[in-house]
Amino acid sequence: MAVIGLVVGLVVILLIAILWVASRYKRCPSDRILVIYGRVGGVGESARCLHGGGALVWPIIQGYAFLDLTPIPIEIKLQGALSQQNIRVNTPATFTVGVSTEPGVMQNAAERLLGLSLAEVENLSRDIIFGQMRVVIATMPIEEINADREKLITNITESLEIELRKVGLRLINVNIQDITDESGYIDALGREAAARAINEAKIKVAEQERDGDIGAAEANREQRIRVASANATATEGENEAKVTVARSDSDRRQKEAEAERLATAAERVTQARAEEESFAAEAAAEVARASREKASQQADIVVPAEVERERVRTLAEAEADRIRFVKGGEADGQRLLMEAEAMGLLALLTRRAEGLGELVSRTGGEAQLAALMLIAEQLPALVAEQVKAISNLKIDQVTVWDSGGGNGERGSTANFLSGLIGALPPLQDLAGQVGVKLPSYLGEMDGVTTSEKLRQLAEAIEGDESAGDGTAGEESSDDAG
Repeated sequence: MAVIGLVVGLVVILLIAILWVASRYKRCPSDRILVIYGRVGGVGESARCLHGGGALVWPIIQGYAFLDLTPIPIEIKLQGALSQQNIRVNTPATFTVGVSTEPGVMQNAAERLLGLSLAEVENLSRDIIFGQMRVVIATMPIEEINADREKLITNITESLEIELRKVGLRLINVNIQDITDESGYIDALGREAAARAINEAKIKVAEQERDGDIGAAEANREQRIRVASANATATEGENEAKVTVARSDSDRRQKEAEAERLATAAERVTQARAEEESFAAEAAAEVARASREKASQQADIVVPAEVERERVRTLAEAEADRIRFVKGGEADGQRLLMEAEAMGLLALLTRRAEGLGELVSRTGGEAQLAALMLIAEQLPALVAEQVKAISNLKIDQVTVWDSGGGNGERGSTANFLSGLIGALPPLQDLAGQVGVKLPSYLGEMDGVTTSEKLRQLAEAIEGDESAGDGTAGEESSDDAG
């Protein structure tokens, strides 16, 4: 247990040591300078500067801080700076400075800029730049300041680098703007060159006139000769001057024409290139528009049509499935109904066959006797059908016309009734039509006796009719008519 406790204690101490080291190890970002101050080890060294990497900062005896490397733009509006000729000039410029990362200069920055904000660093740099710009401008003539900007920037940069390094800064960029002066000297420089040329020409003319006056004073002859010579020389000079001027004008016009030609050609080429690019852009735009229109038509017409087609297809398939299910159900119901009817008919026929078999077995196996019993069972229905044939006849409303073709033995009424009774099939004949011969105890038709009785009945009916009043006969005749 003691060993385990010792091991756990060592592990805890190691973890605490690792966490302590991790908390005291400081990393330096790329846009800053890590400044470690306090006891940094070197003799006379006040701070240790690191750009990138990291370092272990010991507690109590050391501290740390960061210097920001962000570039600082400074706008300098220098006005009234004296040049070498004591002419005041205005030189607005823009400078960009920042903390230097050189080993020695970083040490200066740590000693003089640590703890200052960017605004304070900007104000310090502004004061240094103002002073150095005035010094540099004071050492240069205004002509050089105006004509040679590169030399001015070089002089300012060299002068500022020395001063900025002292405080740990470096000059990143210099941009000199327009240079003007309060007296208008720079504008007058151009006018001075033109005036100098004019004055030189006037001096030459005066010298020529003086030479002519001297010749006139010496002698008239000499005066004439010299005057003539001077006039000739003057004329020749004038002509040469005119020729020179004409040649210069010709060269100027040629150069202007050439420049105009080149400018026109360049303008046309540029315009043609611009039109070509415009046409290409328009063609690309038309292609893009066509693609967009195609996509729009695709989305507005084709896609809805496909959706509608899928919807109609789905509805048709659903309707077909419904009809198929309905017809299948109807077919199943019809099949079940027909099967039920067939089963019922089968059961009925089976029962009927069993009954007929039972009937035949009860009659001792006599099929003829069984058939007679079935017919006897149906006799009331057969008789009812026979009665229905004449049940609706009303004898008292029957009118009979005698055609006079009788033989005088009996009347027409008797003949009609006899024929009517004879038309009724006898019971024996009705049974014979179905292939059954009735027994004699069911009765037989005596043709002679029955016919005679029917004839007597008919004669009695005829006598009753003749005994009636004649009005009925007339009405019957009218009805017949």
